[in-house]
Amino acid sequence: MPKMKTHSGTAKRFKLTGTGKIKRRRAGMNHLLEHKSSRQTRRLSGEVIVARRDVREIKKLLGK
Repeated sequence: MPKMKTHSGTAKRFKLTGTGKIKRRRAGMNHLLEHKSSRQTRRLSGEVIVARRDVREIKKLLGK
């Protein structure tokens, strides 16, 4: 059976940490930021760890 290809859309959106956790960006920070409060944009900035229930599916798409 051939090797499984990495899902390129998933590879662009998620990064693996050294300990095997998966990081992602928060939604809502690409456009229409003018009407959002500073508090909201600060909260949405940065990266967060993916929920445990989603990890298995994402790792499968990443080919890990």
